[in-house]
Formats: sequence, structure tokens, C-alpha cells
Amino acid sequence: MPVPSNQNSPIILVLAQQSDLDNLVAIRIEAMRESLERVGRFDPVRARERFTDGFDAGNTRYIEVAGQRVGFIVVTHHHNELWLDHLYVKPSAQGSGVGSAVLAQIFKEADAAALPIKVGALKESASNRFYIRHGFQLIESAEFDNYYVRQCVPAER
Repeated sequence: MPVPSNQNSPIILVLAQQSDLDNLVAIRIEAMRESLERVGRFDPVRARERFTDGFDAGNTRYIEVAGQRVGFIVVTHHHNELWLDHLYVKPSAQGSGVGSAVLAQIFKEADAAALPIKVGALKESASNRFYIRHGFQLIESAEFDNYYVRQCVPAER
């Protein structure tokens, strides 16, 4: 099913519910499958377990375009920073500006709170280029993941 153009449809973030867990896992698996297959690490059972172990509906928001749920984002507050734990957009909506629009909203929240944002990305994933393009800087590289930070931009007074 094609995703409506976001030119005329606002992209909104809607709080998820505990009962949404299975749907969120399905979106995660759909969004990550290609990248994980590329590195020989696709395992739907493991993908489910890794997500459900830390699931907190209070930090999870669906990404909606024209009433369609096209992905989700999880942002958690840790000490003096925000962690972008998950940002998944269904393949049918990737490349349409949805992820960029969501990041713009998260940047506003982070900047208002004067907090940097950290994120991890699977090394072989196109998300690395996405985060760098949006101002994240590489701070660490581990066996399978790269870690980035985006410093807050203080509001002008």
C-alpha cells in the first residue's frame, strides 16, 4: 500500500499503547529486515526479544501520515541526554521525507530541553548516512553498530 505524499499530509507522532506491542514488532522487523539480512544477522525471534525486553509504551510514538501508521520512534531520557532508541519507517514510506520530518520534531524537543541526542545504527544500514546527513557525529564504532551524537542547538533569546 503506497504511503500518501507528506506534502499535504502532516506527519504526526501518536503515543503507543502497551497493547500495540505486536504491531510495533512487526514494523521493526519489516523496517530492519534488509539491513540485517545484508550482514547475515536477520532473526525475527531475536529482533522481537530485543525490542520487547526494553519496551515502554510511554516512550514510544507511532509515526502517522494521513491516518496511516508508517513507523514508530522511541526516545528515552538518560541523565543529561536523550537516546533515540528506535526510529523505524516502513520500506514503503522510506525516502519520502518521513524520517527527516520526525527528526525535526525530535530536534525541537531536544533543543527545548537543551539536551544532546545519541543514537546507534547497524554498521551496514543506510541509517548511518541518514543520521550523518542530519547533523549527527560519529562518536564510537563497535562490532556491529556505530554510535552518534547530535548536540543541542540552544534557542536564541
